[in-house]
Amino acid sequence: MFPPSSRAPRGAGHSVDPKALAFGLASTFLCGIGFSIIMPVLPFLVQPYVSDPAQQATVVTLLVSVYAACVFLVAPGLGALSDRFGRRPLLLVCLLGSAAGYLVLGIGGALGVLFVGRIIEGLTGGSIGTIFAYFADITPRDERTKYFGWVSALSGAGVIIGPAVGGLLAQFGASTPLFFGAGVTLLNCIFGFFCMPESLAASARIPAVPLARLNPFTQLKGVLSLGTIGLLLCGALLVWTASGSLQGIFSPFCLDVFAWDPAVIGLVFSILGVQDIVAQGLVMPRLLRRLSDVQIAVVGMGAEVAGYALIAASALAVQSALFVVAVFAYGFGDSIFGPSCNGMLSKAADEADQGRTLGASQSLQSLARIVGPLAGGQLYVLLGPAAPACMGALLVACAIPVLRAGAQHGRARARRRTVGAQPAPAPDNPRAR
Repeated sequence: MFPPSSRAPRGAGHSVDPKALAFGLASTFLCGIGFSIIMPVLPFLVQPYVSDPAQQATVVTLLVSVYAACVFLVAPGLGALSDRFGRRPLLLVCLLGSAAGYLVLGIGGALGVLFVGRIIEGLTGGSIGTIFAYFADITPRDERTKYFGWVSALSGAGVIIGPAVGGLLAQFGASTPLFFGAGVTLLNCIFGFFCMPESLAASARIPAVPLARLNPFTQLKGVLSLGTIGLLLCGALLVWTASGSLQGIFSPFCLDVFAWDPAVIGLVFSILGVQDIVAQGLVMPRLLRRLSDVQIAVVGMGAEVAGYALIAASALAVQSALFVVAVFAYGFGDSIFGPSCNGMLSKAADEADQGRTLGASQSLQSLARIVGPLAGGQLYVLLGPAAPACMGALLVACAIPVLRAGAQHGRARARRRTVGAQPAPAPDNPRAR
C-alpha cells in the first residue's frame, strides 16, 4: 500500500529533512484545526435529533468525551505499531481515518451516525503521539525541545483558527466545516503519500508487537513502571488533569461569574492559542539558551499555579480584569510546559521506544480530558466556581516535586550509563616500574 521512500536523516549531527519537517508541521497544524473546527457547530449538528436543550448539552458533552476516550484507548497501540512498522504508514492511516470521520459527521442522518463519525475520528486521532515520535526521529537529540515547541505553536495556531474557520463555514450549513476538514486532511495525506520519507530505520524498529502492548492499560502500566519516564508521566498527568478541568468549566465559569456572551468567551479563550505561538517564537528560544528542560517545565508549572490562584480569586472578587490576567499567567505556563515535558520524555526514552512513550503521553492526556472535566464539574456544582481552580493549583503544585524527581532519576541513570561505558583501567605492569 505504501511505496518505499528514502529515509530521513535522524540523530545528532544531521540536518533535518525539509520534506519530513514540512509534512510533520502541516500535520500538526491540521490536528489543531481538526480538534477545534467542530466545536462551534456541534450543537447545531445535534439539534435536528434532540429537541430538549438540556439533552442537547448532554449529547454534545458525550460527543466530546467519546473522542477523548477513543484516543485514550488507541494512542499507546498506535505508538507501539509505529515502533514496529515505522511512522509513515501509521500517520497516513490516521490521516485517512480522520478524513473519513469528518465525512461521516458531515453526512450525518441520525444521532448514532454522529457518534460513529466521532468514534472513527477518535480511533485515528492518536496520531499526534506518532507525530512527536516522527520529530524525535528526524531531529538532533539536543534540538528536540525546540522542534517540539514548534509543534506546540502550530497546534495552538490550529486551535485558534479552527473555531473561526468553523464559524465562518457554518454560514453555508452546519456540515460544511466537516467537509472542509475532510478535504484538507485528505490533501495532507496525499502530500505525505508522495513526499513524506520514513523516519525510523528498519534496524531501529522493534521485532514484534505483543498483544499486551496494544492494550492501553497494560501499555500504560509498563511505561509508568519505567523509572524516569514513569515519574515524568505521573507528574505530567497531574498537570493535564488540572488543565482538562479548566477547559471543561471555562465557558460556564465565564457565563456564571461575569455574564459574558459567547463572542467574549471565545476571544478570551483564544489568548491561550496566541500565547502558544508567541511563547515558541520568542520565549522558548531564549529559555532554552539559559535553562534545562526541567527548569523550564518548573517555571511553567509555577506560572500555572499562579494562574489557577488568580482564577479562584477572580471568582471570589467577581473581577473580570483579574481573570484575564489569570488566563495570561496560565497560558504562559502551559505554553512552555508542553514542549519541555515532551522534550524530557523523548530524551528519557530509548530510540526504539519513542512511539510507545509519546503515544502513552497522548493517551494520558486524553484520560485527563475525561477525568479532569468530570472532577472539575462536580466541584463547580458542589462548592462553587472557585473550587476547580483551587484543585488545579493543588494538583500542579504537587506535580512539581514529582517531575523534578523524575529528572533527577534520569540524570542518575545517565551517569551510571556513562560510568559503565568507560573502558576499564589497564592492569598494572610490574615490569614497567
